[in-house]
Amino acid sequence: MELSAELIKELRERTGISIMECKKALEESGGDIEKAIEILRKKGFARAKDKMDRETSEGVVYAYIHLDGKIGVLVEVNCETDFVARNEEFKELAKNIAMQIAAANPKYIVPEDIPPDVIEKEKEIIREQLKDSKKPPEIIEKIIQGKLGKFFEEVCLLEQPFIRDDKIKVREFIASYIAKFGENIRVRRFARFEIGKA
Repeated sequence: MELSAELIKELRERTGISIMECKKALEESGGDIEKAIEILRKKGFARAKDKMDRETSEGVVYAYIHLDGKIGVLVEVNCETDFVARNEEFKELAKNIAMQIAAANPKYIVPEDIPPDVIEKEKEIIREQLKDSKKPPEIIEKIIQGKLGKFFEEVCLLEQPFIRDDKIKVREFIASYIAKFGENIRVRRFARFEIGKA
């Protein structure tokens, strides 16, 4: 199949992934740019997983102020090298993460950060809601796991649907940058301030 240079260039600009990878994805998708993006996302995410255990000691602290000073966010986003930390696209990633925190108000970064007593309390609430349902215990346990997944999506930054594309989670959005830069990227910590709220 003959692919136009414009199509390859457009995919490259939209994804930031190498021209060769873009060309392969377009060939695989039969020239459909949206399918090619999906293919790249899957491949990028697979490659990104290999990098997720590497040490991250560089990065940026990004400050974001929203609604004329009503909400403020400080977030530390780490990467492996100073070269990536100074990159404008990396700073754009940090800004998007800060905007996510401002809009979606997560309490934790990942489910593993949630204290066990908070998870137990959530399970207790769900069990209480289901106590009159007359469902067998194994079905109730499955429902609890499903509802816990929804709870994690609400309170954990990396599990939340990304505010600019709710078809992906924040972790997948970050993984696309891991694939792009070839470095591990980690949200280390954040603080969100809102006028009048503790």
